[in-house]
Amino acid sequence: MDKIRFLALGGLDEDGKNMSLVEINDEIYVIDAGLKYPQTDQLGVETVIPDMSYLKQRADRVKGIFITHGHDDVMGALPYLIKEVNAPIYTTPLIALMIEDIFKENKIRNTSIFRIKRNGRFRINSRECVAFGVTHSIPDSFGIAISSDQGYIVHGSEYIIDFNVKNASFESDIASISEIGKRGVFLLTAESVGAKRTGFTSPNHRIDKRLERVLEDTEERVFVTLYEQNIYRLMEVIETAQKFKRRIFFYGEKQRRLVRHLEKLNYIKLPKNLEIAPEEFNNDIKNVIIIVSDVGPTVFRKMTRIAMGEDQVVDIKETDHVIVASPEVPGTEAEAGLMVNELFKDGVGVTTMNYKEVLSMHASIEDLKMMISIFKPRYYVPVKGEYQNLVANANIATDMGISAANIVILDNGQVAEFVDGRLKSTSEIVKLEDLLIDGKDHLDTSGLVLRDRQTLATDGAIIVGIVLNNKTKEVIGGPDIQSRGVIYLKDADNVMKEVGNILENKIAEMVKEKKYDNITARNEARDLMSKFVYKQTGKRPMILPVIIEIRV
Repeated sequence: MDKIRFLALGGLDEDGKNMSLVEINDEIYVIDAGLKYPQTDQLGVETVIPDMSYLKQRADRVKGIFITHGHDDVMGALPYLIKEVNAPIYTTPLIALMIEDIFKENKIRNTSIFRIKRNGRFRINSRECVAFGVTHSIPDSFGIAISSDQGYIVHGSEYIIDFNVKNASFESDIASISEIGKRGVFLLTAESVGAKRTGFTSPNHRIDKRLERVLEDTEERVFVTLYEQNIYRLMEVIETAQKFKRRIFFYGEKQRRLVRHLEKLNYIKLPKNLEIAPEEFNNDIKNVIIIVSDVGPTVFRKMTRIAMGEDQVVDIKETDHVIVASPEVPGTEAEAGLMVNELFKDGVGVTTMNYKEVLSMHASIEDLKMMISIFKPRYYVPVKGEYQNLVANANIATDMGISAANIVILDNGQVAEFVDGRLKSTSEIVKLEDLLIDGKDHLDTSGLVLRDRQTLATDGAIIVGIVLNNKTKEVIGGPDIQSRGVIYLKDADNVMKEVGNILENKIAEMVKEKKYDNITARNEARDLMSKFVYKQTGKRPMILPVIIEIRV
């Protein structure tokens, strides 16, 4: 019988950074490669991605990478993954176009992207795989079922049950899902983000009525902030604009490019003259909806720049109304709050939406129950969400009749191993460290750089420089002391003078004992200076001793 292993490199007990691995014998299948946005104390970090060292060490075993939809939390880390593991990528047409755009931006070439049908069967070598369409906030979303001799291993993706979908590219393929269930599901992984929400998500994910209320009350310009990858919401805005005979200006090159992709695939058709081209736009056009879009916290920064009058294209006016249809997500709270504050300063009308009022398009309790009832899995693994959500998801599975012994709650890196059709162990742990991304560069996973930044931000830095005679090691210059960001004290001069004395005395001591070494002297002096400064100030600034030796 097939030996099956499942583990997640990200996405468990956290929001975002989703990445799961299915291992069947010596084959590895990667499901998603996402990022998440940093917490406010992760200074200078733009994004956080999974640790991929486990895959890098087993790159020759990776047979395929499935990207189930086009959101950053499932595909944002793909450029980093593909540099480590250049395996074939399997995804649907729209997502393939988005990935090609990302690879072009990152100058990644020589990759293999296979376009699959949302509701179709295909093979990777001799392994049968089945894609099934699901309803999420972007077209072409799908779940994946990988065959084994014990039944399918199914990744349910992110979805809702909605029987009132008007656009075929958003529809769930209940027929394919039912067929997979009839053939037998060994393991089902299901998202947990909405596992504490009662009922179905639909129809509480829609914003069209809220848009209409605003447009009924004003004939002036209306701004709508959107996450550029939330195409369902974008289409709601477009449909509402047509209903109220409003034109649209897409303020975002990536958003315009995405709209072109949607048109190319016939997922959307914009009426002639609905869109205002960039060269046609001016701030005197009244009957317009301006869509301000971007990813993560960047959409809030973009709208804040407009609100503060710092944007070169779009101005804000007191008669404008701003609809914030991009609810804050973890890691974006500060930017969202600043944006709303600046908008109120401008005196414009502001309508905000949060995920309590307008539900995100993730499975709620009844959505999860329906998927479990159709698939009837033998084993069940909650994924995607904080730990409390994983537990809530597990409780739903118990209510649906799955034995508690067959429900597996894991941590990132924890391996569920199945041998001879039974769960053998969850004791193996793959050690993982988040990979912090600063711009396009990696930060060390140990967190040393981040800790240094936090020290600089909270306690500042003291630089102590001294110049020695290269031969005699006598002091011929300094000590010179510079401090930045250190809280000023009444006796600061005496404290800083003593800091210089500590370095000078340490050098003299080591020279006298004939033990002088530049690096050792700096390290030992740093420790002594740190203890002294902490005793005097209660702070631990970064201390950088500099010893320069010159020929005289």
